[in-house]
Amino acid sequence: MSETIDLKLHVWRQEGPNDDKGHFETHSAKGISTHSSFLEMLDVVNEALIEGGKDPIAYDHDCREGICGMCGMVINGSPHGPQQLTTTCQLHMRQFKNGDEIWIEPWRAGGFPVIKDLVVDRTAFDRIIQAGGYISVRSGSATEANQTPIRKDDSDRAFDAAACVGCGACVAACPNASAMLFVAAKVGHLGLLPQGQAERADRVRKMVSQMDAEGFGGCTNHGECEAACPKGVSLELIARMNRDLLRAVITAPNEIPQRSAPKR
Repeated sequence: MSETIDLKLHVWRQEGPNDDKGHFETHSAKGISTHSSFLEMLDVVNEALIEGGKDPIAYDHDCREGICGMCGMVINGSPHGPQQLTTTCQLHMRQFKNGDEIWIEPWRAGGFPVIKDLVVDRTAFDRIIQAGGYISVRSGSATEANQTPIRKDDSDRAFDAAACVGCGACVAACPNASAMLFVAAKVGHLGLLPQGQAERADRVRKMVSQMDAEGFGGCTNHGECEAACPKGVSLELIARMNRDLLRAVITAPNEIPQRSAPKR
């Protein structure tokens, strides 16, 4: 049987990156089923706001299955909320108690300007991926699955890196607002496979350089990114990317990316 709880929400409201400095707005969420997800709870609050002629809370969402990463928001100081290895859309209200106060904020980072309320512009991640380019492999029909032998440990590590959904929780959790874990996952995914070797050096140089150009901070090994990642992407990938970057700049010293100082 479903239980219901009453909550007090403190939600960040902001018209945009330049129009408004933003503020917290308090709302009541009453009779919330503990079986509902966090986003379903926000849907209930928004329905009440719309019925009252008020502007609903803007937030990102898409698949609601923990796959796309669009639902990112900071809940009581933790990206995606208090439950580890869980996206916001998979967070259920049974994680909270009747009478709890919940503070809800957008990602806080210079590279993620607020669009409205809890929605941030994460197209910086798209530009970082685009900077990495493509891979020089045969296109056309699918090749036979075992045509290119791949060691089991390499394929496993590449799969772990590919689990990154690009939600930005690592950036939101990092005190420097660094995107190193995200970039390392994308670099590592292809760098661990034979198909990604042709552009391996260029890829890491270009993606790290684009990351810095987007205004993300540097990594100082706090480890908050790994703890906040809903897919458990390992910090080890950052060390691997740093080794790749060192090799890449040694072979092409005139193309050393200009690293930015840590900033938020």
